[in-house]
Amino acid sequence: MSKRDYYGVLGATKSASGDELKKSYRKLAMKFHPDRNPGDQKAEQNFKELNEAYEVLKDEQKRAAYDQYGHAAFEQGGGSRGGGPGGFSGGFSDIFDEMFGDAMGGRRAGQGGGQSRGQDLRYNMEVSLEDAFNGKKATITIPSSSSCASCEGTGGKDGAAPDTCSSCGGAGKVRTQQGFFTVERTCPTCSGAGRVIKNPCGECRGAGRTRKDKTLEVTIPPGVEDGTRIRLTGEGEAGLNGAPSGDLYIFLGLKAHRLFQRDGANLHMRVPISMTIAALGGDVEVPTIEGGKVRVSIPQGCQNVHQFRLRAKGMNVLRSTSRGDMFLEAAVEVPVNLTSKQKELLREFEKDSDQKTYSPEAQGFFDKIKDFLKT
Repeated sequence: MSKRDYYGVLGATKSASGDELKKSYRKLAMKFHPDRNPGDQKAEQNFKELNEAYEVLKDEQKRAAYDQYGHAAFEQGGGSRGGGPGGFSGGFSDIFDEMFGDAMGGRRAGQGGGQSRGQDLRYNMEVSLEDAFNGKKATITIPSSSSCASCEGTGGKDGAAPDTCSSCGGAGKVRTQQGFFTVERTCPTCSGAGRVIKNPCGECRGAGRTRKDKTLEVTIPPGVEDGTRIRLTGEGEAGLNGAPSGDLYIFLGLKAHRLFQRDGANLHMRVPISMTIAALGGDVEVPTIEGGKVRVSIPQGCQNVHQFRLRAKGMNVLRSTSRGDMFLEAAVEVPVNLTSKQKELLREFEKDSDQKTYSPEAQGFFDKIKDFLKT
């Protein structure tokens, strides 16, 4: 069967830009990825075609060769999958990792022999702002798969090693000649693994791994931010038939704090100040992220939203000895539920006031009104 046009596979036109090809590839790769379509052979075939097409068209030189010669540019001397001048480099999963990153947990080829490396896993963890500041050790339990103890991960009964596939000689691919062209496809006998298990293990049924929850201790360093990713190498899914395990990625999310708002390494806090302290000046105590308190001097005539900066009282910076700052915003409050005596005192204050005692913002506002009315 002849290969489909690469542009048609990607749902793009021949004049499409690199960004347009990339966008189309991302959309279709998510749709046909084997992890989203377990057991769907058609989706898997579409995914392979998609990656093969994008591998060529994303490279300017390969794309130019394809535009001129079509598929013939990559057959018989034009290079073949697996390397070589002008050939494809890397596997399908390498392209997917390039596009979406290791965190997607896609299937990736192992190191040689067609082994299927275990899937990467993702774990979302919420931490408090205090834990993000101080760092902590946390214990997590994840559903995962581990190497089968009965066959020690080989998939064969009593630990017997798989045999080399006689159809492809361990390559995982077979070639057939069709006229002037050589067609290479996945070996139907071993499904591309390059090895076959003649007598599978009864415990794991030849997979080389079994389902088992895993408990791990995670170290969260001081200064982590929302979205920080921690990678635990080899703690993902076990690989098939003794292949390497995937990795575990822990994505951190910060819980909202009842007092502080974080902005990078800096902290912000709104501090209510009474009208009398704002007018006469005074001291207020505010908490700090490390659990202590600090005294802040409020100057006479402090206005609403006035900002105070406390240096090195913010968050720790990840993998650094420095710290951010803490910013306090004054929130001057007008008293409510006044007694009769308090109301009378305020009225006397109002009578005794003149323009010099008006707040600066009010004075400027009324000056603007006068100028406006004159025009």
